Amino acid sequence: MALSYNYLLFCSLVLSVIISPCIAQTSFRPKALILPVTKDASTLQYLTQINQRTPLVPVKYTLDLGGQFLWVVCLEDYESSSFTSPPCHSAPCSLANAPFCWDCSDSQPRPGCNNNTCNLLPDNTINGISFNGPLSMDVASIQSTNGKNPGRVVSVPKLLFVCADRFHLTDLANGVRGMAGLGRNSISLPSLFSSAFSFPRKFAICLSSSTKASGAVFFGDGPYVMLPGVDVSTSLIYTPLILNPVSTATLLFRPRPSTDYFIGVKSVKINGHVVPLNTSLLSIDKNGVGGTKISTVHPYTVLESSIYEAFVKAFTKELANAPRVDSVSPFGACFDSTRIGSTRVGPAVPQIDLVLQSSDVYWRIFGGNSMVQVKSNVMCLGFVDGGVNPRTSIVIGGHQLENNLLQFDLARSRLGFSSSLLLRETACSNFNFTSHA
Repeated sequence: MALSYNYLLFCSLVLSVIISPCIAQTSFRPKALILPVTKDASTLQYLTQINQRTPLVPVKYTLDLGGQFLWVVCLEDYESSSFTSPPCHSAPCSLANAPFCWDCSDSQPRPGCNNNTCNLLPDNTINGISFNGPLSMDVASIQSTNGKNPGRVVSVPKLLFVCADRFHLTDLANGVRGMAGLGRNSISLPSLFSSAFSFPRKFAICLSSSTKASGAVFFGDGPYVMLPGVDVSTSLIYTPLILNPVSTATLLFRPRPSTDYFIGVKSVKINGHVVPLNTSLLSIDKNGVGGTKISTVHPYTVLESSIYEAFVKAFTKELANAPRVDSVSPFGACFDSTRIGSTRVGPAVPQIDLVLQSSDVYWRIFGGNSMVQVKSNVMCLGFVDGGVNPRTSIVIGGHQLENNLLQFDLARSRLGFSSSLLLRETACSNFNFTSHA
């Protein structure tokens, strides 16, 4: 299922009305933008920082690949002379698909509490907390890039976001003030940035496996160059992005498709052998249940119970040289790591293939992305049991994404993926943030 051409054209026209006049203050138009991404050691969430407001202040966010939009806590300590709320039924409200009006009970308007504006439902996708919040606008600045180095800082004077209450921050990393949504939505960051600066509707994520080094989110097209001069965009494998027709958000005002990114996994192989599983679980049914999505808010890949059991059984059989040991939460399959060797791409364990639209198109997962060292002599398979009848059968989590570059081409509705960059003797932490273009 695809979004109609007319709908996409409408969104582009509305975004041009909202944003383009605001960024015409300079003749410089970046070809791409970049945000550094760090990994929080305590929560395993991926964090980024955007400079916003007047005067500019750095605001820390948890990165949410499938998130609907940018949301931030506004009711406390939000000071900005450039903050505005779009009037109800205005063009920004139409773009955001926010038809309902918001009135605040307080007599004194302030950020997060304005009358006659539209509201949405900011969603903490870590724990499912969702509640009303007004659509808002403020200045944001972000660094441009040529794909090799950071470049000039550019600004969007009226970047759309949603104000949230403090309770939305439950279970988010320390210091975080909201979530940065990159999902398939007209007001997610990729859509807003591409429209503001007229570059392709593409973005890419490259998550570092280290809590001491930064990965990156690129908005716009490649190149995506990692030291020592490896352009990762030249070796991507492509698969269609699938639109789930039923929203996976916690709450909605109106029915709409999911903003998560789904791909069509047809089978799973371990060391070339097909894992026997109920393949009907790999398809999305009429109720939006099943299928495979990619997530940055799940630290590890989550499998429906019957898939998980078959997967663990097949993996253990192939890893015959390493005996099973007591499991360590949240993992169910752990091994004696003294019996497992090492390679350039991580522990020497069976290769896992997610087979996509044909037998020769697959996402290969090596030991660095499949195993987690939990003790000095214990290593666990970094996949967890998602229980019976989950909403989504396979959720590919952050650990499996690390040191893989993933490009989301929204115009063509396709995913480009690199598999492990360690094969090319580089990593997601190797973008040169220190020298400028």
